[in-house]
Amino acid sequence: MDPSFLLMLSNLLQLHNHLDPTSSLFSDPPSYLLSSSSSTSPSSTSTSAAPLLFFTIASVLSYAASKTSSFSKSPSTSPTCSNSLSAFRQLSTEHIWTMEPSIRDTQWRSSYGLSYPVFASLVDLLKPHLLQTNLPLPPDYAISIVLSRLAHGHSAKTLATKYSIEPYIVSKVTNIVTRLLATKIYNEYVKIPVAHRLLQIIHAFKEITSLNNMCGAIDTSPIKFRLPDDQLCNPEVYRCRSGYSAVLLQVVADHRKIFWDVCVKAPGGTDDATHFRDSLLYNRLTSAEILRDSVVTVRGHHVRPYIVGDWCYPLMSFLLTPFSSNGTGTLGQNSFDAALMKGRSMVEQAIGLLKGRWRILQDLNVGINHVPQTIVACCVLHNICQIAGEPEPTLCKDPRETGPPARVLENEKSFYYFGESLRQAMADDLQDRQQRRDLPISSPWSTQIFWSPGFLSFVLDVHVVIKMSGSADVILTS
Repeated sequence: MDPSFLLMLSNLLQLHNHLDPTSSLFSDPPSYLLSSSSSTSPSSTSTSAAPLLFFTIASVLSYAASKTSSFSKSPSTSPTCSNSLSAFRQLSTEHIWTMEPSIRDTQWRSSYGLSYPVFASLVDLLKPHLLQTNLPLPPDYAISIVLSRLAHGHSAKTLATKYSIEPYIVSKVTNIVTRLLATKIYNEYVKIPVAHRLLQIIHAFKEITSLNNMCGAIDTSPIKFRLPDDQLCNPEVYRCRSGYSAVLLQVVADHRKIFWDVCVKAPGGTDDATHFRDSLLYNRLTSAEILRDSVVTVRGHHVRPYIVGDWCYPLMSFLLTPFSSNGTGTLGQNSFDAALMKGRSMVEQAIGLLKGRWRILQDLNVGINHVPQTIVACCVLHNICQIAGEPEPTLCKDPRETGPPARVLENEKSFYYFGESLRQAMADDLQDRQQRRDLPISSPWSTQIFWSPGFLSFVLDVHVVIKMSGSADVILTS
């Protein structure tokens, strides 16, 4: 028992017996107390009681101070925090399977950005790694706090008040969980397509655009962050075209709006082409290390799988861009541009979903050193939600691109000239197929049917050569 509490009780008992010796808190008083008390004057009683009264008051104050001190030193065991953890535990373990699934998942999406089954799977993925860290909270509870922060954009201070824990604990837990997502879990959910998956993506994009061998769309988005200029070495470098401090997120998305490449490397003032050239993706594309599983022939041109982007990216044989931004090309060129932009809309929507689901990316409030891993972690969570078929939130749309066309570097001219020739051949091929009203494409082998006098002719549009490669490589730049 607390020594200060025992001292307080002892002093109170002595004070009581001294002031009223005729009654005892425990038993009848001894006879010698009665006799002595009868001969004791009131003045002597009052004088002798003063020290006891002083020590009793002092012991009460000492006990109260000790309890207040222990309470302030242990915020994690306060009633509010305990209630928060117990409430989460009660909801996540005791009542979760008694709830109507639709109501349950709506509640979890509102709080954590995803449904309970996806949350449980995420806990299973992260828990083995979290148990190896110095985590001050239970793994599932820590993950729920981080998801709440990412989904709602709360600051560490706001969440600390909500969960009755110290802000530094919120920051520490956020750092640990986002780092694990950006490193340990990244490779499982962000993969460059190969083999069968690559062919599936090519087929799906052809259904959308009528263009052969498209396998992704690339775009860059500024991620605004909240940090005073005096904490940045060169604030103007981080100023994006919209006028606020940001870092650039470059992603490549497929037809399901799933990212298969993520790069966070440049400050907001960098142009899209420079960011692309500095990325590992650029080096792997120029060296033909990736996207070489399927090659098609279009009008005599051998076409490897390629990605599409807007005019802020350089035209390459593996990155096709529009002929113009204002529809001033020929009929075939304008048709090609319209088809290409249909494919590119997939990455625009993917970024809109990313920022709409993980709203912290609309105004990032973490330290500058933790910005890249937080952004990449949100991209991993985005892919997890898309693969699981989570309902898509309202899009958060970026402003329209207004940058100048990318210039061609000297060492890129061979890629540029081949890309220019390839783009024109694909535009002519698309126009011919549209004029002949070809049948819908149902496989990478496109069979066209047209009538000529006296007989029916089948024309094989593309010849496909398939090369199988090994496992997918993964890029993470921070």
